[in-house]
Amino acid sequence: MDLVKTEQLNGSFMGMLELPVVRQMGLLVGLAASIAIGVAVVLWSQTPTFNILYSNVTAQDAQAMAEILKRNNIEFRLDPDSGAIMVESGKTSEAMLKLAAENLPQSSGEGFEIMDKEQGFGSSAFIQNVRYQRAREGELARTIRSITAVENARVHLALPRESAFVRNRKKPSASVMIKLAPGRRLEKEQIAAITHLVASSVTNLEASQVTLVDDRGRLLSSDDDKTDLAMTANEFEYTRKLEQNYIQRIEHLLAPLVGINGVRAQVNADLDFTQTESTQEQFNPDLPALRSEQKTEEQSKGVQSEGGIPGALSNEPPGKAVAPEEVTNKDKTAAEKRIVEGPSKLKKRSIRNFELDKMISHTRHSTGGIRRLSVAVVLDVKSGKDAEGNPIEIPYTDVELARFTSLVKEAVGFNVMRGDSVKVINAAFLPTEKMPEIPDIPIWEQSWFWSILKQLAAAVMVMFLVFGVLRPIMRHLATQPKQIVVNEEGEEIPEDQLTLSHETGGRLPKPSTYEDNLTMAKSLASQEPKRVAQVVKGWIED
Repeated sequence: MDLVKTEQLNGSFMGMLELPVVRQMGLLVGLAASIAIGVAVVLWSQTPTFNILYSNVTAQDAQAMAEILKRNNIEFRLDPDSGAIMVESGKTSEAMLKLAAENLPQSSGEGFEIMDKEQGFGSSAFIQNVRYQRAREGELARTIRSITAVENARVHLALPRESAFVRNRKKPSASVMIKLAPGRRLEKEQIAAITHLVASSVTNLEASQVTLVDDRGRLLSSDDDKTDLAMTANEFEYTRKLEQNYIQRIEHLLAPLVGINGVRAQVNADLDFTQTESTQEQFNPDLPALRSEQKTEEQSKGVQSEGGIPGALSNEPPGKAVAPEEVTNKDKTAAEKRIVEGPSKLKKRSIRNFELDKMISHTRHSTGGIRRLSVAVVLDVKSGKDAEGNPIEIPYTDVELARFTSLVKEAVGFNVMRGDSVKVINAAFLPTEKMPEIPDIPIWEQSWFWSILKQLAAAVMVMFLVFGVLRPIMRHLATQPKQIVVNEEGEEIPEDQLTLSHETGGRLPKPSTYEDNLTMAKSLASQEPKRVAQVVKGWIED
């Protein structure tokens, strides 16, 4: 459908020129405003809707996120005031997955780059130390955030002032506040790693002085790991892991034979966590070795003087001897007679030290040994069909159960000496209940609904402007103003009753000759064909 017929285009402009200037300007302004509104509505409908993806994004993270979104052809907007990044409403999930794959946002914060900032002329040593401490805390927080399970972290260091006196020195301490990523948790090994990481980064900081807290206010690092209760918890966790390992072995072994959902297994492990140490010393008498030898030999000759009869008199000490000034031969002879040679003596001693083969062994028995295993396995019945084709349940035979029992024993390392027990039975499983269907998301909550509604609203607006505003304006412009003709009495004469008479008061002037009448008729027929046609029509009707 054409807005304006072709034969009316020329008349529309002619009719507009005959209007007053004020009305012409109003029509032009209205026409221009309608066109501008239509163009704006079309552009608005083509503009995608943006939703906030992340807020309070740092400049470093924003730059990295912008590069990733450009690489994946995802339109985005950055709000410089709030630091929020927005993406198209239909691509929010896709953008989050792309950024999460690159471990963004990281919220890196400030590290040692804070030292690169320009400092004032009157900066004191205290300000320098505070800035250096902030830089160290920022670097530690940035390192902790590199762990996958940690989304954000803050580190506070309490560094006491150094003292020249040893007794006045205080130990430094640290506090770490972490925010875990959604659906993540820290294992004990990770908690210990963070604690020792902070302790190793600060001089004289012990791991026991580091406090680790999560965003829910739970204390992750404590000294309870050395208590008996903590040891019991560790033993329980180790037992569960061992039992779960045996369960996985059994199910992986029997699942291909009876089906994934046709086997259930449970294992009860009785473990010995007694800590035993023994030291043993053994000697081998068959392999003696001479370590040292010491020999002593003594030889002597005795001298015996004349004496009387043994008894009290002979045992009396001799009297006081008087050395003569000169010894005569007579005296020498008397002395030699008194001296008689005694018997000679020979004494020998030998000391030998032997080293025997000795072995000393120190044995520390490992904890967590298996005392006894109890295994219980339940197998579902087989499904089959009877002669009529109806589904039936077929139990396993005793031979098949014995084969399954043998397989389970081999899988868990069955030991009769420990008193292990394995029990395999066959029973029908109850049918699994179907999960309730997820309700469909209403149409108005779909991401595409508002985009389509936006397009429809734009189309309705454009149609209203075209058919409700532009078309009436063009029709009005295409209609020429009606000429009013009055008669001699001042009454309005309808257009179809106009005549070509020479009377005044709206009548045509009377030509003087026939040629003038013919010329005037031709001119009137060429200029006003409609009026001439109406006059001729009226003549015919009369």
